Amino acid sequence: MDSIKIFAPASVANVGCGYDTIGFAITGLGDEITVTKRGDDQLIVKEIIGAELPLEADQNVCTIGIKAMLEHLNIKTGFDITIKKLFKPGSGLGSSASSAAGGVFAVNELLGSPLSKEHLLEFALEGEAFASKCYHSDNVGPSLLGGFQVIRSYEPLDIFKVNVPEALQVLIIFPDVVIKTAESKALIPKTLDIKTARDQWSNVAGLVHALHTEDYTLLKKSIVDYVAEPVRSGMIPGYQEVKSIAFNRDSVGFNISGSGPSMFALFTDLVSMEKAEKEISELYQSKGLNLILHRAKLNTEGCQVID
Repeated sequence: MDSIKIFAPASVANVGCGYDTIGFAITGLGDEITVTKRGDDQLIVKEIIGAELPLEADQNVCTIGIKAMLEHLNIKTGFDITIKKLFKPGSGLGSSASSAAGGVFAVNELLGSPLSKEHLLEFALEGEAFASKCYHSDNVGPSLLGGFQVIRSYEPLDIFKVNVPEALQVLIIFPDVVIKTAESKALIPKTLDIKTARDQWSNVAGLVHALHTEDYTLLKKSIVDYVAEPVRSGMIPGYQEVKSIAFNRDSVGFNISGSGPSMFALFTDLVSMEKAEKEISELYQSKGLNLILHRAKLNTEGCQVID
């Protein structure tokens, strides 16, 4: 093949208690990336549709990841790249991760898949790290590999997938304000007292066990965050009100998506989700704030070829 088109899904990171450790991919939002072989060794971002992002190869997360992979493979092939963003950067849904994961996946496919999807993660991370100023896999891992991913270790990188109940679905609530990941990360405390750390670890264990056993009562109790939510929620307009609506409508888990401003609410019942969606929409209308709502399932495929 000389050209390929792929889809790289958006993702929800942290999932409450799993700061930089847990994330899941979602359906319907993400990047469509078209990659075409060139006759030279240049990486050229031809066009970015849907967002104003750098076209320069050394400033774009997609090409930074591709360059790292090509250097590892000692391959000199060049590529033209077009990126179509189906969601807004700065939303807290892993925009940079989708581009970084999708770029290395597409080029690997064009080269005949010399690397496994799991091996691609280390190169996608290079692009993600450029955007957020640190290495974290809780967006790029789910976007690349799909499903619900847990990063057990960063040094060495060790990631595993947790099976999730088929009934689980998610409502994404995106107040149209921008929060930069690097700025949001600066708010996170550098140290934790032992009680806070203990409670956070307990919730991570509860979250993973709840998914395996389909225990939604435990799931709701475990998606509680003592690290990021206390300092980040104040940056998100209407956060506490939305949280109350979600739980009043039987959400089985609610928190900030990544660094925000998007929020996620997990449901097992579509009627409850629809009622929450209506009330949240009315809330933001009353505040005069723009809002994007998106219903999704968990994306189990990750990056995939679409053309």
